[in-house]
Amino acid sequence: MDDALYQQLQQERLLNQVTTQIRQSLDLSVILSTAVKQLRQFLSVDRLLIYQFELQYLSTVEAPELDWGGERTLEQSSQFRGEDVPGYPYGKVIYEDRSSHKILSVLNLSEDQHCFKQECSFLDKYRQGFIKSVSNVEHDYAHTTCFIEFLKQFQVQSLIIVPIVVQDNLWGLLIAHQCLKPRQWKTMEKRFLKKITQHLSIAIHQAQLYAQLQQQKQTLEQRVRERTQALHDALLGAQSANRAKSQFLATMSHELRTPLTCVIGISETLLRYSGEQQANQKMPLDKQQRYLKTIHDSGEKLLGLINDILDLSEVEAGKTVLQISEFSWSKLVHQSLNSFQEKAQTHQINLTSDIKIKPHQNRFTGDHERIRKIIFNLLENAIKFTPDGGRVTLKLKVDNNIAILQIEDTGIGIPDDKKPLLFEKFQQLNSAYDRQYEGTGLGLALTKQLVELHGGVIHVESTVGVGSIFTVHLPALPLMSKKPQGEITESPFKTSLPSVYLNSPRRKCVLIERDEETATLICDLLTASGYQVVWLMEGFTAVKQIELLQPDALIIDLNLPGQFSHEILNQLHHQPQTQKIKILALTYESCFLDSKVNPSFEYYDCLVKPIQPDELLNKMIALKMN
Repeated sequence: MDDALYQQLQQERLLNQVTTQIRQSLDLSVILSTAVKQLRQFLSVDRLLIYQFELQYLSTVEAPELDWGGERTLEQSSQFRGEDVPGYPYGKVIYEDRSSHKILSVLNLSEDQHCFKQECSFLDKYRQGFIKSVSNVEHDYAHTTCFIEFLKQFQVQSLIIVPIVVQDNLWGLLIAHQCLKPRQWKTMEKRFLKKITQHLSIAIHQAQLYAQLQQQKQTLEQRVRERTQALHDALLGAQSANRAKSQFLATMSHELRTPLTCVIGISETLLRYSGEQQANQKMPLDKQQRYLKTIHDSGEKLLGLINDILDLSEVEAGKTVLQISEFSWSKLVHQSLNSFQEKAQTHQINLTSDIKIKPHQNRFTGDHERIRKIIFNLLENAIKFTPDGGRVTLKLKVDNNIAILQIEDTGIGIPDDKKPLLFEKFQQLNSAYDRQYEGTGLGLALTKQLVELHGGVIHVESTVGVGSIFTVHLPALPLMSKKPQGEITESPFKTSLPSVYLNSPRRKCVLIERDEETATLICDLLTASGYQVVWLMEGFTAVKQIELLQPDALIIDLNLPGQFSHEILNQLHHQPQTQKIKILALTYESCFLDSKVNPSFEYYDCLVKPIQPDELLNKMIALKMN
């Protein structure tokens, strides 16, 4: 009786120690290793270990229907036939304590799958809390030679297995081995081990929750870092854009102030001489002409600056239409070089050309004025950054209807870290407050836009102190008179609207809509349905562009400012080539045919905002079928 009471007190003491350890620590490895050591000492077993399944025996995995009497063996179960079972639960020994070094270690040992098929039949029982005790392994496992050999290899004569079940999942097993002699396991020992595993299950679940919490914390911290970095990048981008705009404004003010000051100063001088008080003092005629020429040149410079800004704005806003015509390359190159000969001679720069085109390649079709602007900007840029005594060469050749222009100079060159900024607007490679070269920095940005508007590409090769080579590839474009060849460049967004386009069986549609959200929805829907859509935000040049494009349909917002929508429709109706265009009008009111909208259109329909995708597509199908 005294021994039983003593054993009970010792059990309670050990349980309290384990419970206290669980409360005081979230370190699962410390809890389990301490528990294994104390349990082995308390039970006086030769080896005590914790075995953890790599694939937990979850309640979602169906166990084979086993006879609790063992009549149906594992080999008879189709689900647990060795390696054919994808969910076969493997594991290994993760904690161990031995009574002496004479007892072999099984730490990190994984079971032999074939030898342990018999034990696999107990998995479902273990999950439900079944405790297995074997007093003599040779007797109980006499029919499984492989398993007996395995146990003998590690000196096991008696064993007891207690499951560790965490939230209805079989997490692992607590196993005690008696190795030096057989042992009869007592009921009290089984109950005690059961209580211990229940406490260990709590510790494991607690550690799992803590690990999940830490993972969530790390995930949230990572998201916070990513969001913070994104905000930081956006802030830097905004600050950079703001600095670039401030620098651009400073540059523009400098570029505008110089010619304006000249114009105002010289004009005041002329006015003073033309006044009554100076009637007897006449300014020499040659001086007057020189002053007037200075005023004229300053005005031309101001006009050029303003035109650059307006051209760039129009190209970016999609309001630019290419005016395609046939021109002579030799004449254009000759005129361009003549425009800069005086300036080049002033700085002792050798301005030459290298034209390698055959006679039949001299005639080219494209936007003459904008190609001239491209050449002008590149030549001006080359001469500006080439020191006195340098060389600037304009090279030209035509290959497969693609003109290849090169402007080569022996200038100061461009550092590699500055090249990405070269074609950006509001960007200059030298500070607005420490400038050696005049200019707004818009020239190359506009040049790139014009090249791309023409369907071409531009790139630069440059070495600091050696010079730069700007290369432009421009494709020949068909004349506007060849409208049957027409097709626009497909884009679901705002387009630059070149007035020529390639042949395609896809249907074309022009959209005139100021609301970006509505326009984006319509463009995306129609593009996905096989249409090529040109979106115009303004109606100023719409009629001219529609005449050039000859679309299959026009979608127009009837609520454009003023009477633009009505005027556009009236003009289209009175043009023979646009009378048969199919019209889909967008309105916020009920659909009706306003007399001011020319009811004479052969195919006309309307759609009430906000746009419903199905209604839009049905309307377009109906117009297509008519």
